Amino acid sequence: MRQATGMHVGLAGAGRIGGFHARALARSPFVRTLTITDADPARAAQVAREVGARAAGSPEALIEDGVEALVIASATPAHASLIHLAADSRLPVFCEKPIALDLKTTDDALRHVARAGTLLQIGFQRRFDAGYRAAREAVMSGSIGELYLVRVAGHDPAPPLEDYIAASGGIWRDLAIHDFDVVPWVTGQQIVEVYADGAVHQPSFARHGDVDVAAAAFRLSAGALGIISASRHDPLGYDVRMELFGSKDSVAVGLDGRTPLRSLEPGALAPAKPAWRDFMERFEPAYRAELDGFLQAASDGSPTLCSGQDARRALVVAMAAERSRAERRPVRVEEFA
Repeated sequence: MRQATGMHVGLAGAGRIGGFHARALARSPFVRTLTITDADPARAAQVAREVGARAAGSPEALIEDGVEALVIASATPAHASLIHLAADSRLPVFCEKPIALDLKTTDDALRHVARAGTLLQIGFQRRFDAGYRAAREAVMSGSIGELYLVRVAGHDPAPPLEDYIAASGGIWRDLAIHDFDVVPWVTGQQIVEVYADGAVHQPSFARHGDVDVAAAAFRLSAGALGIISASRHDPLGYDVRMELFGSKDSVAVGLDGRTPLRSLEPGALAPAKPAWRDFMERFEPAYRAELDGFLQAASDGSPTLCSGQDARRALVVAMAAERSRAERRPVRVEEFA
């Protein structure tokens, strides 16, 4: 049930992830009123009706309507301009990743937010997932001991449409960037060097200079090593995992009865439940928690768990991975500093 003292929240974007956020915000105890806008006014009105919210004709109309916080779930090209709009209005803002696909646009937005002195949280929802939080605690508490190796995997169940591929920024900026964010957060070590490669199995990716299967080795700032795999097609389902190997213990995130992976060892049991359909099903609790975390921070001034600078660092690692794939060499992240 909503608190009487909740906030008036504006949501920019009513597409797939925007509709998902609309349902979460409509149920959030931190939200008193929800107003939604979208480039397609009919879609905004439909989602608003479904969740009992209001609709506005434009982002500017949201501001004029007196919203107290802005959630950005629009297409990536609109993210930076909406962040600027929020900063101009001194509004706390939550923005789905990425801020932008290039550093200049990203840095311009970050400087504007810094001048305005407002809150900016970026949507890297894995920081709010129970498994990743437990992994971070295992590292920080010392129960793993000295960290030797990190292995992360991100495999989508089905390739995106070609229109999406064309504007995505590539597999490293779009898919693997979540891993490039959560690895430093869990381990307490920054990624300093990447050696990446990729392959094309579906022509739609090649037409846009992208790959649909990729892998990389990376080095962390305190000496641990990492391995990442990324794929746009896993016919068994959505598969996202992290494994940590240390001097005292080895642990995994995302290894459960719904992991789309089967053992060929004699007597091994098949996965007990259907595999995760997509990222929204797998991370639904984390998505709700990150929005509530943002609204809590916007209400009481507490720090955000995922800042704009955090998002910039993940983008830089993704750019280093892409340069490594293109030039077939290890790339130091500092090349993009």
